[in-house]
Formats: sequence, C-alpha cells, structure tokens
Amino acid sequence: MTEQAKRYGSSLYELAAEESLTDVILQELTVAASCCRQEPSYLRLLQTPSIPKRERCALLDKAFEGMHPYTINFLKVLCEADLIGELSGCLDAYRQQYNEAHGILEATVTSAIPLSEPEREKLLVALQAKTGKTIELTEKIDPEVLAGLRLDLAGERLDGTVRRRLELLRDDIADVVL
Repeated sequence: MTEQAKRYGSSLYELAAEESLTDVILQELTVAASCCRQEPSYLRLLQTPSIPKRERCALLDKAFEGMHPYTINFLKVLCEADLIGELSGCLDAYRQQYNEAHGILEATVTSAIPLSEPEREKLLVALQAKTGKTIELTEKIDPEVLAGLRLDLAGERLDGTVRRRLELLRDDIADVVL
C-alpha cells in the first residue's frame, strides 16, 4: 500500500466515522474495488488520459449510481487525481482503520483440506480468547501443506504444517551431515 493510498483511505475513514457511516462506506468501497478488479478494462478506461476527467467522472456516476455520495465523490477524487489505480490500497487503509476501531483482527488459515465447521469454530474461539478481539477468518486451501495449519495473524505467521516440519527436519539433517 502506497503512502498516497494510506492518506486517502484514512481520510475517507475519518470522514465516514464523523458521519457514522463507516459500515456503509466500507461495503460500498469493497464493491467498487471488486468491480475494478473484475473488470481491469474499466479501470484502464478510468485511467485513460485522452478521455477528459469530466467524462471519466460521469462514468463513475453511472456505474455506481445509488451509492452514498461520499463513496462516489471519493472515487471521483481518485479519478481526478489520477489515483484510481490506488483504489485497492485505499480500501486496505480504510479497512485497517475500521478494524482497529471495531476491535477486529484479520486472520488467514491455510490447510490441505477445508476445515470442518467444528474445527473452524474451535479455532475462532481460541484466537478470540487469545487476542481479545473479534476475528475475521479467511480460509485458504493448499494441498502442498500436506497436513496441519498455517495461520497468518497480525503480521505474524504461525506454521504448524507437516510441510514446514519436514523442511525443518531436512535442515537439521543437512546440518548434521555437513
């Protein structure tokens, strides 16, 4: 995330917080960023310098009609400043402040097979007890972990996978053999 994205996303969060609109703006910003990710040609169109900024802003009005004026105006500001490509970074900065203000931690768990519902609940309860925060858990499936779990939480990685244990064992054996 760039400094510009941090500054713009944080500024939008502060405005939304003052107006008690943090949830609405987060949802709408997520939709807008998702649309731009799914349609890279639309994002390129919004970044095309040969199209007048007024027309690009009109495209945003049409595409996101019905959204809160703060969201649409924010997108227009990014477009006019030639920063619409920073939208996902702005969303990350916004979400980061939102999560801090609401006591939420994002965590990603990677396993070889999908977690069962009881396993997922047990992991959530343990993480919430340990951190004292609400956990938003994202699950990833990676057959290469073989078994066990890898947890990414608050910038820290806890790796209890069989793959990691085998790597450590291989390193230990290499140290002994050499």
